[in-house]
Amino acid sequence: MSDTLTADARKVEPQKFDNATAPAAGKDGGANLDLILDVSVTLSMEVGRTRIPIRNLLQLSQGSVVELERAAGEPLDIFVNGTLIAHGEVVTVNERFGVRLTDVVSPAERIRKLR
Repeated sequence: MSDTLTADARKVEPQKFDNATAPAAGKDGGANLDLILDVSVTLSMEVGRTRIPIRNLLQLSQGSVVELERAAGEPLDIFVNGTLIAHGEVVTVNERFGVRLTDVVSPAERIRKLR
């Protein structure tokens, strides 16, 4: 089977596409973000994490307390589609919980963490 793959690999030739165009640009010459503005993403806030054995998980009931690895008062993590984008603190707005962003992760830092 590897002989077939090797023979087929030798037949592959690079192609040139003369009609390829650059991505649509906005009025200011930058990328046109209008194409993605209506795409939904999942935004989640994480107060903390912990690892527990399944035995302990099955023993949880109403009123149980699960201790998290993060200390009280530390900022929570804000994720978009599973990627850390910011840190924040919990606030109340009109009797509802909200999150105030305290630190936004730079694009360069996000790319570095992907590697």
